[in-house]
Amino acid sequence: MQINVSQQLKASIGEVRDYEINDAAVIDDKHVNISGKVRLTRTDNGILVEGKLFGNIGLTCGRCLSEFRYDLNLIIEEVFYPTTDIHTGVAISVPDEPGCFTIDENNILDLTDAVSQYALMAIPIKPLCRQECAGLCPNCGTNLNTSSCDCPSVVVDPRWDSLRKLVTIDKEKPVKDRKGN
Repeated sequence: MQINVSQQLKASIGEVRDYEINDAAVIDDKHVNISGKVRLTRTDNGILVEGKLFGNIGLTCGRCLSEFRYDLNLIIEEVFYPTTDIHTGVAISVPDEPGCFTIDENNILDLTDAVSQYALMAIPIKPLCRQECAGLCPNCGTNLNTSSCDCPSVVVDPRWDSLRKLVTIDKEKPVKDRKGN
């Protein structure tokens, strides 16, 4: 996902170029094919990248632990700053902000880091294979999406037995009104 922008950096402000992207990226230690379109616009201090990119990544469901495919839809909008002056080759200071994207000394704009960051933000914290995923049985571990189990539907934790007895005793007592009658 590297684009040589040397000619665009020499162009006047507002120069626009469109590119088709079809390349692989490593996202969350997985190789993902990313495709789509990006528009590069020359600004007064760099190149504005705007694009819509798509991919498909394998994830693990947070409920049933099954592998499933998740569609990534990325809308990127970032400014990339050159690190060297295009005419003199002298180093240029880039903005002092964390996460600032740069164009290297060979005038190559590399979208890989930006795409990876946007993809990581697009992946849900708790991915689900489908919204109605039943998950795993907490007793036997059976995937309840594919089969059922013979475990009791309500499993009572024995540590609550003492409190359960108090509730049972309290329910057996007659209810008194506020005056004590």
